[in-house]
Amino acid sequence: MFTGNRGILHDPATCRLHPRRRWTSKAWIVCACNYRGTRRDVMGHNGRDGKSAGWTELFFLDEATALAAGHRPCFRCRRADAERFRAAWAAGNGTEPPTAGEMDTALHRERLDGRRKRLHPLPCPAGELPDGTMVTDGRDAMVIRTGRAWRWSFSGYDAPQPPPDGLMMLTPPSTARTLRAGYVPAIHFTALHYPPAAGN
Repeated sequence: MFTGNRGILHDPATCRLHPRRRWTSKAWIVCACNYRGTRRDVMGHNGRDGKSAGWTELFFLDEATALAAGHRPCFRCRRADAERFRAAWAAGNGTEPPTAGEMDTALHRERLDGRRKRLHPLPCPAGELPDGTMVTDGRDAMVIRTGRAWRWSFSGYDAPQPPPDGLMMLTPPSTARTLRAGYVPAIHFTALHYPPAAGN
């Protein structure tokens, strides 16, 4: 549903990712796949000069997945969503509306453990997490929606189940608080067509 950007991660001559480069910028953003008719050659020569790499296109099943990876909405191609995210960030994290750079700095601390993905303890029982928060049991990723856990795959989510024990949070805590404050991320349709659990 979305593309994203962490800087230049590929060699446009070979269309291959650099083996050890996971980001070149702290601005990890979630972008629209369609924006003003822009067309790109994926992992090609997309720089303004037509010869350099530009940035490397990442693709996400949905916005919940991108947010769990530590990205935030892009202020260029998704301005209205980015402004909603910023307002909810301020409300959820008890700050003034932050700049993009301030959010990037906070997220960079929360999304990485060295060069690995940082996991976070749950701030509440899993079933009480805001919709769109992603968790893991150490093997699979799951999105929480309507108090239930929907197991992630490349093609979508499996049928919902009660959240298992022993979960850790993939979504950075600042983003989880942003979701709690009312930012509603786009979630893949496979987690939307089951009826909500009783009481939700």
